[in-house]
Amino acid sequence: MLYLYLGIILFLLVLIVWNMMTEKNLMVQIDAALVIVPLVLRLLLIK
Repeated sequence: MLYLYLGIILFLLVLIVWNMMTEKNLMVQIDAALVIVPLVLRLLLIK
């Protein structure tokens, strides 16, 4: 069950990073960066 959870988080993280890199609007990039931080911490199992 843990690996499924980590897989879902990794999938979301990849999509958000891809969206952040292709987006031209700076505010959307900043919003994506703010979302990435807690997802990376969850992926590293730091809560």
